[in-house]
Formats: sequence, structure tokens, C-alpha cells
Amino acid sequence: MLACARIGAVHSVVFGGFAPRELATRIDDAKPKVILSASCGLEPGRVIAYKPLLDEAIALALYKPATCIVLQREQAAGDADRRSRP
Repeated sequence: MLACARIGAVHSVVFGGFAPRELATRIDDAKPKVILSASCGLEPGRVIAYKPLLDEAIALALYKPATCIVLQREQAAGDADRRSRP
């Protein structure tokens, strides 16, 4: 987020565990070229898998981003399926 602000890139931060339908609405509104995510979020006492939520949101969205970059955290391995999108 700080890096985006420093170079003047437009960005929108969505907190972890956002519902896929709501995230899809934001994707359609913002029409992002790139989505940056992590495979999961870490909260005290639990791990939230972000990758499945992101995959569902992109499937629901009318606009499809050109690229998704996912930081692979060791706490939750993400599915690196590149057949559906880059």
C-alpha cells in the first residue's frame, strides 16, 4: 500500500475475509489491471484463506483483471491454477 502511494498509483485496500460478492462489486467498479493478494490472512488463533475468496470474486465479477499476484504464505498454500487466468 505504501509503495503504491509513493509512486502515485491508484489503489484500493480491502480488508481480509471480504465476502466474494462484495469484492466482485469492487472489482467491477474499479476495473483493476492487477490484483495483489496473499494466499491467507493471519489473525490471532486462526488463518483465513484469501485465495478461494478471490477466485470466487473474480468468477462473479463481470470485469476480469489482466493479472493476479498472490504472495504464497506457508500457513495456507494457495492453488496456483494458471489455466483460468494469468
